[in-house]
Amino acid sequence: MHIGAHISAAGGVEKAVARAQEIGAECIQIFASSPRGWAFKPIPDASAKGFRDGVKKAGLGPTVLHAIYLVGIGTPDPEIVRKSVESLTSHLRAADQLGALGLIFHPASHRGSGLDAVFDQFVANARQVLKDAPGEALLMLETSAGMGDHIGSKYADVGRLVKAIKSPRVAVCLDTQHTWAAGYDVVTKPGLDAALAEFDREIGLKLLRAVHANDSKKELGSAVDRHDNIGEGLIGRAGFLNIVKHKAFRDVPFYLEVPGFEGTGPDKKNVDILKAVRKEAGVTR
Repeated sequence: MHIGAHISAAGGVEKAVARAQEIGAECIQIFASSPRGWAFKPIPDASAKGFRDGVKKAGLGPTVLHAIYLVGIGTPDPEIVRKSVESLTSHLRAADQLGALGLIFHPASHRGSGLDAVFDQFVANARQVLKDAPGEALLMLETSAGMGDHIGSKYADVGRLVKAIKSPRVAVCLDTQHTWAAGYDVVTKPGLDAALAEFDREIGLKLLRAVHANDSKKELGSAVDRHDNIGEGLIGRAGFLNIVKHKAFRDVPFYLEVPGFEGTGPDKKNVDILKAVRKEAGVTR
């Protein structure tokens, strides 16, 4: 179990390695371009090599890329769909270029149409991305909190999509805050056991390849996506101890996406807290 964080890649992806080391992160998640714009600037080969070499030298665990926030391959808007497929394709290629485990993306909203209405479209577009970006990097659907008609708050919906896409390069990222907000009680042992039994039944635990480790500012079942620092939210330190102890997460990398204690994003204090929880749980890297 590696404990890492979302790290800034400003000034070149290779610079993310030193920033990760500064806060004690053991693995890295980055954006390959601005998360709030459609423009994608290809990563220079020298920067990509610098990143790969840096990760290897630092002994870091799996790298993941996060897609931009604008993508929506299940939206009724054809222009958004076109841009989304292009963006995911570019980012998945970049993931392969960087030697990353894969690209994590939000299934996003069906805009009130309902999953059934956009299901075939979503599946076809995901297949197109995988076809246009051949390689080894995974395309990972992230579980959602459920706000704004977002797809993927229920494991059954994620499982339907994964099974229909039918590719060995499709996997899932579980976000602890989103899962909590979607109504899955990850704080108590019976609640977490039930949630992961459902995950295994509907998706398959073998497809759980990454965790976004975030505490929650909002209550269980709120459907509101609001992250908090580890131990400061409603999941709490005890909730994360419960999560880290579960065997399903034993070999899965954790990536912090917390606001930070000084409001600057994932920081050393959050990393250290989660490492202390890991130690208390008796889990080793």
